[in-house]
Amino acid sequence: MIKLKIKSGDIVKVIAGDHKGTQGKVLRVLREKNKAIVEGVNMVSKHTKPSAKNPQGGIVKTEAPIHISNIALLDPKTNEVTKVALKVEGDKKVRVSKKSNQVL
Repeated sequence: MIKLKIKSGDIVKVIAGDHKGTQGKVLRVLREKNKAIVEGVNMVSKHTKPSAKNPQGGIVKTEAPIHISNIALLDPKTNEVTKVALKVEGDKKVRVSKKSNQVL
């Protein structure tokens, strides 16, 4: 399995596809599929049957997964798209922004 450089809770920008240019927070990362679920991006309509939780049923809007290659991490300092480097500080591995050289 590949080591992904995006984690849940990161702020990312969509760099390709229908939702290009939109920003959002990563809710979940699906490592086995190389996809991530980003808040407010790639919304799909899902038809739900009435249940105890939702007695009315109907159409619900939810986020669908988007491929990792179509999103890029935003630098918290400059608010621009950046690449990520992995560095060892002491005995821990940390993610570092290549644009501002700041620990993420």
